[in-house]
Amino acid sequence: MSHVVVIGAGQAGASCVAKLRSEGFDGQITLIGAEPVPPYQRPPLSKAYLMGEMAQERLYLRPAAFYADNNITLRLNTKVGEIRPAEKAIVLMNGEGLAYDDLVLTTGSVPRKLPAGIGGDLSGVFTVRDLADADAMAPAFQPGKRLLVIGGGYIGLEAAAVAAKLGLQVTLVEMADRILQRVAAPETSDYFRALHRAHGVDIREGVGLVRLTGEGHVTGAELTDGTRLAIDLAVVGIGIIPATGLAEISGITTDNGIVTDDYGRTSDPHIWAAGDCATCNVEGQRIRLESVGNAIDQAEAVAINIMGGDQPYVPKPWFWSDQYDCKLQIAGLNLGYGQVHVRKGEDGAQSHWYYKGDRLIAVDAMNDARNYMIGKRLIEGGKSPDPALITDPATDMKALLKL
Repeated sequence: MSHVVVIGAGQAGASCVAKLRSEGFDGQITLIGAEPVPPYQRPPLSKAYLMGEMAQERLYLRPAAFYADNNITLRLNTKVGEIRPAEKAIVLMNGEGLAYDDLVLTTGSVPRKLPAGIGGDLSGVFTVRDLADADAMAPAFQPGKRLLVIGGGYIGLEAAAVAAKLGLQVTLVEMADRILQRVAAPETSDYFRALHRAHGVDIREGVGLVRLTGEGHVTGAELTDGTRLAIDLAVVGIGIIPATGLAEISGITTDNGIVTDDYGRTSDPHIWAAGDCATCNVEGQRIRLESVGNAIDQAEAVAINIMGGDQPYVPKPWFWSDQYDCKLQIAGLNLGYGQVHVRKGEDGAQSHWYYKGDRLIAVDAMNDARNYMIGKRLIEGGKSPDPALITDPATDMKALLKL
């Protein structure tokens, strides 16, 4: 009987094993996770869960009984020591060996941490990546506490929003010239800067961290502009690194992620990869798409291809972020954009339309779900309306789908 082993029990791993069963795979399936809980959603960790608005069980992607009911062996609290591709086997950290016919790596990513030499190992310094991180942070988020958020990407901004709503005094520093500089246009940065400042967050751009200070527990921060802050806790949101260590020591090709072909195979024909740890082909570029949507779609494509589907994976990127009462939805990828056209709607709704030459490539929609869906359909359909129509308040946006 064929045996598929999946290492990494996150969104991608859970999606892969569920797809195998729903597509009729009747062999043995083992899903291995390092954490003590079943696969769960990560985005709410820095939002509803941290706010105390979501119970742990609601995070679970599927009820714990799903795995047993579908004859999927779920091994939690389990770490893998090495892969032996020549033997088609893995060795767990406890020394146990496990043979496979196909192996899927859905190992995800890990947060970048501050070096110990600049205070990264002080208590009260947190990252936001897994359930244990959120559980450690939540009790510290008390009204009146002084929080420093390091990094103005989506994770940092989401943590800042939760903290501000809970009554903390929040300062956010971003070393780049503006928040969201790596992922969004200046227009989107401007929108979220204004949103956070309206909620009392002190945003400082072009300012980095020199070091955190304290005796055991963090009590202060020194910034690159010479400022010294008194703080009670810090959240580090300076990006993530693909978890490729296991692949690397096993001789599998990596390059800012586990390198896969268009079908999800790695350099070993019996080893596949999906999710944050894996690259995919987007318009001829090998990139990693750090999103729930990609984790699901790429993992499901791998499952189909393990079963002989022979279907190339074509990404359809989409992302989201919740901050205060604003829901940001993103369709497409803005890589190489040249112009951004702004459409303003009712009650503060707004959308930013990215063009590369005369081609629409991405949309950022703030509290504008209707235009997000229209933009997503336009991008996926290869349609690029005249930007003058986008910015004209009189335009019937839905009619653009028929052009």
